[in-house]
Amino acid sequence: AVVSTQSTGSTKVAVVLSGCGVYDGAEVHESSAVLTHLSRHGAQASCFAPDKDQMHVVDHTAGSEMSESRNVLKESARIARGKISPLAELRDGDFDAVILPGGFGAAKNLSSFATEGAGMSVDETVSEKVRAFHAAGKPIGLCCIAPVIAAKLIPGVEVTVGSDQEGTDKWPYAGTAGAINAMGGKHVVTDVSQAHVDSQNKVVTTAAYMCETNLHEIHDGIGVMVTEVLKLTK
Repeated sequence: AVVSTQSTGSTKVAVVLSGCGVYDGAEVHESSAVLTHLSRHGAQASCFAPDKDQMHVVDHTAGSEMSESRNVLKESARIARGKISPLAELRDGDFDAVILPGGFGAAKNLSSFATEGAGMSVDETVSEKVRAFHAAGKPIGLCCIAPVIAAKLIPGVEVTVGSDQEGTDKWPYAGTAGAINAMGGKHVVTDVSQAHVDSQNKVVTTAAYMCETNLHEIHDGIGVMVTEVLKLTK
């Protein structure tokens, strides 16, 4: 038998990036996985990012802060191969869904979760766009640390960052689950290979690199998230 991947035709999905690099921007592997799985399903992806300075710049060889500044949009363009627009230009009416990959950029540039935890704020433009998609009843996908943004903006939303059990090497960021609950969201425990679907709010989340595991498992879990997002566009 001939097996082909399911195509969603002309489904249009906005992908919101937060820089380039796990420690101060979008996680490169997660972002690539999102774009790859969208392509596999025949969806049209368009990348966006805030046109502003990063919170800071991190030397990825040492994990230390560098004394320079970088622009989130310009750094994100590295992942998008130059095909990217300022987040301010994103219109929910032009797209069927929006997806936010993780990386510390989601917690530093799209929000202040990295420094303020449950007391975080969300970048004004990010907040406006995510709320607009939610109000329009269009699906929102988030992975890794990015689900904290949904927890802050959508009261009672169900999301996952994987485990809620702190103190394990496999789930070093499990304390995030408590912050999600503190912000009024509801954390749902999942494995890295799974995604959680909040059907009422049309929010789909997966743990991705909240879990210390093999790259292909991160890639596959994001594939589940992307598939479920696309299902909700129908």
